[in-house]
Amino acid sequence: MSLSRKSRPARSLARAAGVLSLVPVAAMAQDQMVALASTQPMEAVVVSATRSPQPRSSVLADVSVIERDEIERAGVFSVADLLARQPGVQISRNGGVGNNTSVYIRGAENRQVAVYLDGVRVDSQTSGGAMWEQIPIEQIERIEVLRGPGAAVYGSDAIGGVVQLFTKRGAGPMRASASLSAGTYNTRQGQVSLSGGDGAVDYSLSASHGRSDGFSAKTDAGSNPDADGWQRGSLLARVGWAFAPGHRLDATLQGSHVRAGYDASKTLDDVARHELRTAALSWQGRWSETSESRVQLGETNSVYELQPSYYRAETTLRDFLAQHELRLGSQRVTVAVERREDKLDLVSPTTKVMPVLRDGRFQNGVMAGWRGDFGAHSLQVHARHDHDSEFGGKSTGSLAWGWRFAPQWRASASAATTFRVPTLYQRFGPYGVSTLVPESGHNVELGLRWAEGGSEAGATVWRNDVDNLINFGGAGPCPNKTSCYANVGSARLEGLTLDGRTRLAGMSLRGSLDLNNPTNQDTGRQLARRAKQVATLGADTAWGGWNLGAEVQTVGARFDKEDNLQRLGGFTLFNLVASRSLVPGLELQARVDNLADKAYETARFYGTAGRTLLVSLRWTQQ
Repeated sequence: MSLSRKSRPARSLARAAGVLSLVPVAAMAQDQMVALASTQPMEAVVVSATRSPQPRSSVLADVSVIERDEIERAGVFSVADLLARQPGVQISRNGGVGNNTSVYIRGAENRQVAVYLDGVRVDSQTSGGAMWEQIPIEQIERIEVLRGPGAAVYGSDAIGGVVQLFTKRGAGPMRASASLSAGTYNTRQGQVSLSGGDGAVDYSLSASHGRSDGFSAKTDAGSNPDADGWQRGSLLARVGWAFAPGHRLDATLQGSHVRAGYDASKTLDDVARHELRTAALSWQGRWSETSESRVQLGETNSVYELQPSYYRAETTLRDFLAQHELRLGSQRVTVAVERREDKLDLVSPTTKVMPVLRDGRFQNGVMAGWRGDFGAHSLQVHARHDHDSEFGGKSTGSLAWGWRFAPQWRASASAATTFRVPTLYQRFGPYGVSTLVPESGHNVELGLRWAEGGSEAGATVWRNDVDNLINFGGAGPCPNKTSCYANVGSARLEGLTLDGRTRLAGMSLRGSLDLNNPTNQDTGRQLARRAKQVATLGADTAWGGWNLGAEVQTVGARFDKEDNLQRLGGFTLFNLVASRSLVPGLELQARVDNLADKAYETARFYGTAGRTLLVSLRWTQQ
């Protein structure tokens, strides 16, 4: 089903800067919905902003949500590709699915975004941040994206944002479902699932497998021109038990593996292997209408391995969270204690410091938060203190204010401090420098939002200054001698996001516009692989029994490296999707991405997909 590729330039959508955007900001926090169901039966709930459920309309942060139906309509094979269509988010990838991927929220580095899967932290102790290529999108039911700082709630790493991913929770009579997909590059994937619940016990089981011949990961003349395919699989088991009124236990096991080709040499078939395993056990207890507690234990194991030039890195992360919330009229008080332990096993030609990496490190955190609503005004304060076994104590805080000055209008303002400690690899690996210090940030932002009926629009302006920025650079006091990590100075991340949605003439319209200025303050240069302008526009309608949709995404020019010498051209992508119900419970969907067959790069000399077609058939037991 391979389609031809052309390199015609596409017209920039950035000139249409007046278009507002739609973001699905009405979040459905499935694990927390029960807590508010009796008092907010019709209002959506989010948990990512404060780690506690709260109505979307009261959130004093910039949050959007992606539900399962949008995930299926997107027709993508990675969480990162889905996030790239959200306001304030950009990505870069070294080739196709399964290759190294970075997600930038409001211009922040990949390592400066905290990621959670069913409340369990997902991170890597090599370069830092989630390895997005490991996360199985086919198991994800809902995603919450918090744009902006979250360290005062989540601790280290949440400088630019927080991403919460949730798997499916069973409910109601036992129901089976299955899907099959096939498309360009001989891509095919299948998934089966079984879920249900009787009010006391609920369960969700799912398995998937897919593969693709892919395209060449690198495009420069000195690389192997072969197609670099991928294959992957995932398993999920989740069970919940409401063992007493107001009290519930949940257990989740998730495992995924990815095997993907990449080009490191001219002749060898280089292969990267990924594994991600997460486990969580949590208890939630409601003591009264105003008092709730939550305790969670979690572990993540992330493996990244290269062949035939052997390299293997394995991160093990364990975390513990105990949180209690008390509601007093229109006020809410939250306290929490948290512990995180990191270890890294590294096998490469230069692993002289493996014992130090294996010893790992830990962080202990204490957090307190308060929220008060006083008529049209809301005030929210969070303070947190973390003790790191290597760097000692670090305190962070946030202050947010909201003002509903008219029934449809709300203004907000906030300020926060953040930090991120260096990874074990950055300090003790072959390119590591033990004297690195934590990155720290100071963020301020203003927001304005309007909502009425099914329409809404918003504007957010922010500035985030990050000091002691860690970069991979030249010679220094590391074992490699010629290339070392270093604290190189500071960065300023600032910008404006416009977003909105509405219905017009039988169509659902959505769009966003991001104007960014991610700058190295010491050199005045633009930060690598981040564009200054990004715009999206989408429309959906129903016609003749079909559900039809179209999307346009424009990304401005970027630079591959921070010296700003290697420019990556801007690009515009056009996508189409159509679906219809064949019989009750059986749906057919066809999707075309990159309709104009645009040739573009998100990283210099690394390939991207041309025009692609994906056809999916989904069945759900009725």
